[in-house]
Amino acid sequence: MKPLEAPSPAPAATRATTGPSKAQQAFQRGLTALAQWVEREGAHLPVPRGHTEQINVDGETEPVVVKLGVWVSNTKSRRDKLTHDQLAALRELGLEWAAA
Repeated sequence: MKPLEAPSPAPAATRATTGPSKAQQAFQRGLTALAQWVEREGAHLPVPRGHTEQINVDGETEPVVVKLGVWVSNTKSRRDKLTHDQLAALRELGLEWAAA
């Protein structure tokens, strides 16, 4: 008979020690791209669905391309799943739908 193996740590436990989740990283990249858009174009101008934005990400040698128009659309449709902090960050950048 083999002894029972110890269960592996829960995914949430390992995630807490390794840093932000992929979803959190993706949100942060989108938020950075949106801030860059707002700084350049202003909050009054909506992001076209097909627009992409290049941002610099720590640890990456090349700029990262964010499909900003798609990100804004997806984030808006999933706004009921966003945290209060995420909604507040979007409101600060002028997205009115984040206030609802």
